[in-house]
Amino acid sequence: MVRASSQFADATAGVVWIHSSPAALCPHVEWALTSALGSPAKLRWTTQPADGQLRATSDWIGPVGTAARIAQSLRSWPVLRFEVTEDPSDGVDGERYSFVPALGLWHGSTSANGDVTLGEMRLRAMLQAARELGKYSAYDLASEIDRALGTAWDEDLEVFRSGDGGVGAEVTWLRRDVG
Repeated sequence: MVRASSQFADATAGVVWIHSSPAALCPHVEWALTSALGSPAKLRWTTQPADGQLRATSDWIGPVGTAARIAQSLRSWPVLRFEVTEDPSDGVDGERYSFVPALGLWHGSTSANGDVTLGEMRLRAMLQAARELGKYSAYDLASEIDRALGTAWDEDLEVFRSGDGGVGAEVTWLRRDVG
């Protein structure tokens, strides 16, 4: 007898890093997280050594797609620097969202170890563009791959990730009810 089963996970986990926020926005960030997660978000804010603003980190548990909801709610404030990850789960790739004021929002799929992955079709489209556009103008395939990997976002955020020698902000757990 074959049982009916879902090939996709109902729940996953991830992390939200608010790398840099003005103090006046901190309550708004918590409200946005509360709304996205459906449970109270009470973050412990610490000073961000890289720029003197505030930062917080929180692990979360929730339904697949929660990282996208969190990123969408936080991008409303263009002065924030943040990252949101969602772990891969059964039938679903992991994700990472990064936001930098000068660059906007970046999104990438991630493997089980956190590496950004580029799918076959995306790579084929880049190669095709290099072949077609390269005939008429300067098409920089290396730059396109860097953009797809989020290199500029990583470079900007690196000082905020390790602003205090790697100790980081205190982690809070947030949970969104599943199902």
